Amino acid sequence: MPGLLGKKIGMTSVFSADGKNVPCTVIEAGPCVVTQVKTVEKDGYEAVQLGFQDKKEKHTTKPLMGHFKKAGVTPKRHLAEFKEFETELNLGDTVTVEMFNDANFVDVVGTSKGKGFQGVVKRHGFGGVGQTTHGQHNRARKPGSIGACSYPAKVFKGMRMGGQLGGDRVTVQNLQVLKVIADHNLLLVKGSIPGCKGSIVLIEK
Repeated sequence: MPGLLGKKIGMTSVFSADGKNVPCTVIEAGPCVVTQVKTVEKDGYEAVQLGFQDKKEKHTTKPLMGHFKKAGVTPKRHLAEFKEFETELNLGDTVTVEMFNDANFVDVVGTSKGKGFQGVVKRHGFGGVGQTTHGQHNRARKPGSIGACSYPAKVFKGMRMGGQLGGDRVTVQNLQVLKVIADHNLLLVKGSIPGCKGSIVLIEK
C-alpha cells in the first residue's frame, strides 16, 4: 500500500460537525523524499523507498552517503519502502501529507512502548489478588501451576508466563482521518496509535 513516514506528536481532541468531542492523535507526516525506485527487472518487485528527517553527513556511513548522492538528496535518518503508488515517482521527488486528502481511513504501524520484564498479571491479565487460581497458595500475583509433571516432562511452547512486554511492532488498522493540515505537514487520526511521543510511525493508505 502507498504510505508515508511520520512522527507521533501527541494526542488531543477536536469537535466534530455534530458537536462531539473526538479524541485524536496528531502525526507529523512527511515530507518524505524518494531515495530509491525499485523495479521488477532489477530488484524483482516494484516499490518506492522514502526518506524522512534530515541527518548530518558526519553521522552517515559512506555506503549510505553514496546511496543518497545517487538519488541527489541530503542524508535521511529514516528509510522505508512502500508499494502501489498511484502516480509514478522518480528519484528526488517529494511526497507530502496531501496524499491523504482523499483518504477516509489509514493504517498506522509503530513500535509499542516497552514496559520491561512483567509478570503474568500485568502481561496476560491473570486473576491476581483475591482470585487464587492456577494452583497457587499464598502468592496472589504469581503464575502458580503450569500443568507439567513427569509426563510430558516439559513446558509446552506458548505457555503464558512472565516476560518482556511491549517494544513490539504494532499495526492499528482503519483509523479514521479527521483532518489534513498540509501547511504544517500534520495528519489528525481518530483514536490512539502505538509508541511514545516523538516515535517514528508508518502511515499506510
